Amino acid sequence: MFNLTYEFKLKPTHDQVMLFDQWLEINRRVYNHALAERKDWFKSRSCQVNACSLRSEYIIPADAPRPTYASQCKSLTEAKKNYPELKIVNAQVLQQTLKRVENAFVAMWERNHGFPRFKKQGKMRSFVFPQLNKDPLGRGQINLPKIGWVKLRQSRDIPEEGVVKQARVVKRVSGWYVMLTVQWGVSVPSPLPHGEAVGIDVGLTSFVATSNGMKVKRPRFFVDALRKLKLLQQRVSRKRIGSNNWHKAIKKVASLHEYVANCRKDWHRKLSHQICNEAGMVFVEDLNLVGLSRGMLGKHCLDAGFGQFLNILEQTCFKRGVYFQKVDSRKTSQICPSCGIETGKKELCERTHVCSNCGYTTDRDVAAAQVVAVRGLAAVGHTVKMLAEGKFVGIPVKQESPPF
Repeated sequence: MFNLTYEFKLKPTHDQVMLFDQWLEINRRVYNHALAERKDWFKSRSCQVNACSLRSEYIIPADAPRPTYASQCKSLTEAKKNYPELKIVNAQVLQQTLKRVENAFVAMWERNHGFPRFKKQGKMRSFVFPQLNKDPLGRGQINLPKIGWVKLRQSRDIPEEGVVKQARVVKRVSGWYVMLTVQWGVSVPSPLPHGEAVGIDVGLTSFVATSNGMKVKRPRFFVDALRKLKLLQQRVSRKRIGSNNWHKAIKKVASLHEYVANCRKDWHRKLSHQICNEAGMVFVEDLNLVGLSRGMLGKHCLDAGFGQFLNILEQTCFKRGVYFQKVDSRKTSQICPSCGIETGKKELCERTHVCSNCGYTTDRDVAAAQVVAVRGLAAVGHTVKMLAEGKFVGIPVKQESPPF
């Protein structure tokens, strides 16, 4: 099976917007109730055996089973008898909300995420229809279960062979959006290693440095918007919390954040296509992105969006038939790409790679990208002929910007 996600902007009426907001609030309460039920069960099992807390304690029968997705779905069916407002929302949508709680706990156990948190009012921003009616798409509109036809701006056509499997309705500051998951009953093979190999090194001085000598300066989307963001946040702090002017000021702050995120994503997509234009194989470093975001330069690493760029680059390579692989990132800046001898650790101020063994000199980031390319070729079983031919030697390093 092959899946793709199409995103379109919805154009709902005023009544449909009110209904969407009502559904989000009901889903938020269901999420918080399911989370509280699981949290109380865990708290009741974490108390000491011989003593109880002086302030409060969670007491649940010892034979009470741990709440699971199946048990909470069963409880949801019984709760509809006492809470009629739950019948307003589609049953499968509420079940998907319980599935989100389950996924949050699985991420905590398996991926070391934090304990799931309760969602405040307005923090639930999406709900999912796991199953749609037959032929849900019309001419500029979509048929959502229990809501009806909603107008949308269909910016591109969906191939007729694809089947719309599910829809996610998302609320953003710029409006309502729908994400359609389209499925094809075909198996698309992954691209095989072929063509020219390009190694990529990401960083803060140069956002991207490739093994063929291209360097792209890092744009500072968030840092450039800090001055305006500070002004807008000052206006928020001077408004009475909960007033209409306070809500308007909050909306302006959210609009600026969304604008910065959209600019960053658009730039990442254009850069990924530029890289794929000249490569048949792309090799990148397997970085510890969480560790980078928590370091001294964490704000700038998050502003650069290394993780988003690598994900977009992988998707672009798959769509365009370019082989993509991550390689070991250790000591890429401490090895000479020409002779393979370790040159030692460099300080951040040292921007030039000079090998004392073979005399190879180039930019530090370009040398690291060349090491990544060598490791990638070795990983796919190719003989590294470019070293013997001197392909990495004498590359003129120049500062380039993407042609957009």
